Amino acid sequence: MRSRSRERVLLTVAFLYTLTGGIILYLREPGTAGLLVTAASFVTFIGFMVLSYIWQKKRPGFDQYITPVISFLTGTGIVFLFRLQPAYGYRQLAWLVFGMVALYLTTALVYNYRLLADYKYLIALAGIAALLLPVFFGIELGGAKSWLDLKLFHFQPSEFVKLLLVLFLGAYLVENRVPLRLGGGREYYLPGAQQWGPLLGMWLIALLVLVFQKDLGTALIYFATFLAMVYVATSRVVYVALGLLLFLGGAAAAYMAVSHVHTRVTIWLNPWASAQGAGYQIIQSLYAINAGGIFGTGLGAGYPGFIPAVHTDFIFSAICEETGLLGGAGILMLFMILVYRGFKISLASRDDYSEIMAAGFTALLGLQVLIIIAGVTKLLPMTGITLPFISYGGSSLVANFILAGMLLNISGGTVSDES
Repeated sequence: MRSRSRERVLLTVAFLYTLTGGIILYLREPGTAGLLVTAASFVTFIGFMVLSYIWQKKRPGFDQYITPVISFLTGTGIVFLFRLQPAYGYRQLAWLVFGMVALYLTTALVYNYRLLADYKYLIALAGIAALLLPVFFGIELGGAKSWLDLKLFHFQPSEFVKLLLVLFLGAYLVENRVPLRLGGGREYYLPGAQQWGPLLGMWLIALLVLVFQKDLGTALIYFATFLAMVYVATSRVVYVALGLLLFLGGAAAAYMAVSHVHTRVTIWLNPWASAQGAGYQIIQSLYAINAGGIFGTGLGAGYPGFIPAVHTDFIFSAICEETGLLGGAGILMLFMILVYRGFKISLASRDDYSEIMAAGFTALLGLQVLIIIAGVTKLLPMTGITLPFISYGGSSLVANFILAGMLLNISGGTVSDES
């Protein structure tokens, strides 16, 4: 039985990190927030340690770095949510427990994930159905009609459609790519309309639905993930170039025809023109990041509450204000480690389907981080998506735990303990 001692040591460090955050909050302002973060750190630690022991007995080949990194990220989210708005901290803690259950179920029930390739068209239909539900029965939150009101909580199907998209594309690309020998090497290509038709059809349907929902951040993630997976499957830059041209044309058309897109781009170009209106949020984000300097104002000593929706879209700005450039860079480093492990799993995979799937899930996660952080720092227009594992959002948190579970499944037997 292969030991998972490295994973447990790192989980212990993540536990002490979160526990320290709770102690600092309590010492700065004695009350329930610090005590609840302390309790949450124990809940998270115990949950991940139980999973570690289960995996040691059943799946000893699972990557030992993914869950500790997730523990650091979720711990950061819990600390800042209880510091910013304790009501959302309660809910996020509950969703965190559901997320760990989803992580276990994914590793236990979908370990033979290769069987999913036989059901790729059913997966595609399920994804399309999930996208259509908010169009007819959804409610609008934050300018996007992508939510379902289930009374007890709001549910965002598009978070799970991202996963279905990767599952479908992985199977479809492996089945339809054709080898093209160039010199001594080999590349792949997708030869004609018969191969491209259903693929582009699904992408077009998804894009149209997302335009109706006004969920532009998710549409951008879908399209970028699509391009990343096509490149991984074919190694041909021409497909990426054609996709970027298609994106530029669609972006120009959306800017001219869709008021929501026009507003987002206008704010991005010059938020100070409407500093007390539509540009207020991004301006406060920039002020908060600047106020943090290199070392930050200290946990609980900043004023991130001036940023609207700081607990979701702009939580990275709050982190930068109170932990400084070093704290923000630390969060980016954690995500970089997660992306590195994902691509390492992809490269070590034993078959093409596993390779493309791992790369797709990793690209999906990395692109989401890139897009949201670029949005809050004004490098890209704001998109309204969440920062994985940190921002408040039950659908996003559970979906990302499932994504991590799929990466663990693919890593089984492919990543050595010393890597």
